[in-house]
Amino acid sequence: MDDLNAMLEPGMRVRHPDRPDWGIGQVQSNIGGRITVNFPDTGKVVIDGSRVALMPVFES
Repeated sequence: MDDLNAMLEPGMRVRHPDRPDWGIGQVQSNIGGRITVNFPDTGKVVIDGSRVALMPVFES
């Protein structure tokens, strides 16, 4: 899982695979496998990249 999350950079849009109700979030930071994502309705969430593989969203 780390390999997929390692490519995530601030500004990228992602979905949480287990929480589709959170919608599309924007990566704020990715430091040491801890990824901070700002979701529209949920707010900022810090995700352990070794446990969750976030899904990049490329459509506009």
